[in-house]
Amino acid sequence: MSKTQSGKLEASMIKATDNNKLSHNGYTGSVEVSFEDNCLHGRVLFIDDLITYEGATAEELLVSFKAAVDHYITHCKETGKPANKPFSGTFNVRIGQELHRKAAHDAHAHNLSLNDYVVQAIKAAAEQNVTVKAECLPLPRQWRPSRAHGSKQARMQG
Repeated sequence: MSKTQSGKLEASMIKATDNNKLSHNGYTGSVEVSFEDNCLHGRVLFIDDLITYEGATAEELLVSFKAAVDHYITHCKETGKPANKPFSGTFNVRIGQELHRKAAHDAHAHNLSLNDYVVQAIKAAAEQNVTVKAECLPLPRQWRPSRAHGSKQARMQG
């Protein structure tokens, strides 16, 4: 970790982002507090491999995070294993047949591919900081209210 003459960490090497997240070489890390162990700790987010780090102070946590990411990348190069990348740029989404049909028709009406249509919708939502409320999402089938008994309470169905 590079430090200035005053001993401060260089912001260009590693940075803390919004919501107590760390960022280095395209990887994002969490920041957690363990009151029981009296330390800070975290893990690299959005990848399949498990990479953790810890420190007694914020500066130690930053140093540990950077070292963990750099060690992971080096280890992958040395072993010939491809390093997990946080975001590949592709993902699958289950939206249901009716929404799929509506989106495909609307995309066609606007002379867009379905992919471009979805990209534009996600980009617009992300730029507007739109938050989806959990109560707006459909409940999984096993948590839906039973209509056979007229119950309006969600309960587990065997």
